[in-house]
Amino acid sequence: MITPMRVFVLIFNARTENEGIHTVRIGDRNKILMFESEDDATRFALMLEAQDFPVPTVEALDAEEIKEFCDSADYDWEIVPENSNLVITPPELNVEETDWQPDAQQEDTDEEIFRPNPAEQAEPDLSDTELEKMRRKLEGLL
Repeated sequence: MITPMRVFVLIFNARTENEGIHTVRIGDRNKILMFESEDDATRFALMLEAQDFPVPTVEALDAEEIKEFCDSADYDWEIVPENSNLVITPPELNVEETDWQPDAQQEDTDEEIFRPNPAEQAEPDLSDTELEKMRRKLEGLL
């Protein structure tokens, strides 16, 4: 008998009516990350939280259940091996309105979906390239 593979996923609003699973958006596809290591999932969750994502809960689930859910929801999935590089590079963009919120309108980006802050109406004084350089320097300090 094959023992079910236990993996760890990130759940938002765990055990509520508004529960949702963390996905990474790549193009127009959602992908669920299944971590082999609870420690890696926890580190990834903490990095998301540090980037102003909602606080996720790490949940242990059977990998086959997640794969079945992905098939039914037309999501992709990926098993993240223990100590993978992915756990040190969470997505940089956040979803302001999540898929499980009704009437969410979203704009696609390379990895995640985000909505610009409406308070940012004025043109920035710095170019996008300059802002990107500054952001990378600040991230390097962390």
